[in-house]
Amino acid sequence: MNKKALIAEFIGTFTLIFIGVGSIVADYWSGGKLGLTGIALAHGLAIGVMVSATAAVSGGHLNPAVTISLWSVKKIDNKNAVFYIIAQCLGGIFAALLLKAAVPNDALSAVNFGTPGLGHGVTPSMAFVTEMILTFFLVFVVYGTAVDARAPKCGGLFIGLTIALDILMGGPISGAAMNPARYLGPAVFLGDLSNVWIYFAGPIVGGVLAAQIYKTQLEK
Repeated sequence: MNKKALIAEFIGTFTLIFIGVGSIVADYWSGGKLGLTGIALAHGLAIGVMVSATAAVSGGHLNPAVTISLWSVKKIDNKNAVFYIIAQCLGGIFAALLLKAAVPNDALSAVNFGTPGLGHGVTPSMAFVTEMILTFFLVFVVYGTAVDARAPKCGGLFIGLTIALDILMGGPISGAAMNPARYLGPAVFLGDLSNVWIYFAGPIVGGVLAAQIYKTQLEK
C-alpha cells in the first residue's frame, strides 16, 4: 500500500466533488447564468488539473470506476485497488461534509446537494445506459492518453475535456457522474441512495468494457 498515492487520490477526488457541487450551487445563486457549460467546465477543469497533479504519485485515477477498469486489465493490483477506492470514496464524502460548512444549507438543499439524478422523463435504465457509455468514453481516453506507453504526456488535459464533453451531453439525462464517488459523497448527505446502483454499475460496466477493448485490440 502506497500511502502517498492514497493521499493523492483522496485530495484529487475531494477536489472534483467540492468544485463540482460548488459550481452547481454557484449556478443556482447566479440564477442559471453559469449554465450547463459552466458546470461542465468546472468539473472538467477540476479533473484536468488534479489528474495532472497526482499522475506522478498515484496515476491520477480519482474515480473508483477508473481504478476497477485498470484493475481488470492488471494495471493495478488487488490491494492497491481496494485502498484507492476507499480513498476516493472518502474524498467524496469529506468534500460533501466540508461543503456543508462552506455553503448555506438552503442553497445545498435547493440543488439536492449537487447529487447526480435522473432528468425529466428519464428512466433508471436510460440513466444506466447513459452512465455506461459516458464512462466508456472517459476510460477509453484515460487509457489512450495516460496508460498506454505510447501516449503523449498530456493526459490530464484530455481527460478533463472528456469529463466536460460528457457532462454537456449527459448532464440533463443522468447527471453525468461517470464516477461512483461523485455520486456517493453528496448522496450520503442528501440522504437518498435510491439510485445508487445506476451510478456504480453504469460507470463500472462502461469503464471495464473500454479498458478491455483498448487492452486487447489497440495496445501493443
